[in-house]
Order: sequence, then structure tokens, then C-alpha cells
Amino acid sequence: MTAAPPTLYLASQSPRRRQLLEQIGVRFALLPPDDHEDAEALEAVRGGEQALVYVRRVTRAKLDAARARLQRSGLPVAPILAADTTVAIGRHILGKPADAADARRMLERLSGRSHRVISGVAVCSGTRTSTATSVSHVRFARLSPETIADYVASGEPFGKAGAYAVQGALAGWIVHLEGSYSGVMGLPLHETMRLLRRAGVPMALR
Repeated sequence: MTAAPPTLYLASQSPRRRQLLEQIGVRFALLPPDDHEDAEALEAVRGGEQALVYVRRVTRAKLDAARARLQRSGLPVAPILAADTTVAIGRHILGKPADAADARRMLERLSGRSHRVISGVAVCSGTRTSTATSVSHVRFARLSPETIADYVASGEPFGKAGAYAVQGALAGWIVHLEGSYSGVMGLPLHETMRLLRRAGVPMALR
């Protein structure tokens, strides 16, 4: 028996985005970058770029790359979802830490302060592309040097914008979160469901 084609392609390698799509009952297939693609280059920040502009640009660039990837692959056609998330303090963008020292610097900067988490999502279906953006505000309690050192040593900060995971070990230091918890995780579900409905993608709840 031939397997049914997916109702959606997810252009992301993030396990958190997979988890969130599964949470709302979406049947999807992964459409990760090919070996020859430089996925990290798409996330490079341009000089003077504002965080909101950055997220929208990168989200659209990821979608365009995934659309080209699907055309090359010969896989069955289905809607594609791409997303991007970044952390910002003022005009300064905190991306994924390059190493332990970079992660430590980011966490020291977030300690005892509020920051924004901006998540963009884009869905294309046929020739139609729809986008949405979620902005949340998160405030950490003061993080001691020991807490930061232990967290960095755990390995959890790596591969995550701002060097932390809201659902991870540092959750107990979050004093306040205003906005979308799923958006801080990496995929704002309210906005995502709206775009998926528009694209005709089935979900657990209508």
C-alpha cells in the first residue's frame, strides 16, 4: 500500500517545532536543508537590521529555500511551513550562541532583565504565501554566575536563540512571560493554526 502524501512539509530541523505541530494534530513530513545548502547563512544578521525585520526576512528566506528544495526533490506537492525565532534586547539581536563563552555572555545579558522573543511563521500553498509574526516579552530573575555556568555546561543553550529554552531547566528563573508561550518555544500556535486553516491543512480541532 502506498503511503498517503503529507498534508504539510515542515522546513525546520527543530524538535520543538515538530512537537508543537504534533500537539495540534498536524500530519507532516520534514523538509530539511540539503547537504549542499548553507542553512546557517540564511540566519546571518545584516548590519543595523531591526529584530522584527530580521525575523520576517529570515522566515521568508527559509520558505523560499524550502520551496526550491521541494521542486528539486520530486516529492508530492503539499503546503510548506517555515519559521524563525530570535531574542532581542532593545535593538540588539541575540541569535544562537557560537560557543560556551558566547552562551554565557548572552545569559549574563538576559539576567534580571526583560527581553523580546520574536517568532515568524510562513506557509505557502500553491502560489499563495501567508505570514504572521508573534512578539512576546520574557523577564528572567537574576541569574547567579553558578546558575549560568551549570546551565551552559548542561549543553541546553546551544542551537537556541538567546541561549535558552523556555521549556527547559531555566524555566524556574522566568519571572514573567507576556505573549505566546509556544512562540517563545519556536512556533506561535495561534498564528500558525490561522495560516494552516487558510491553506486547508487538517488539524485535530477545527
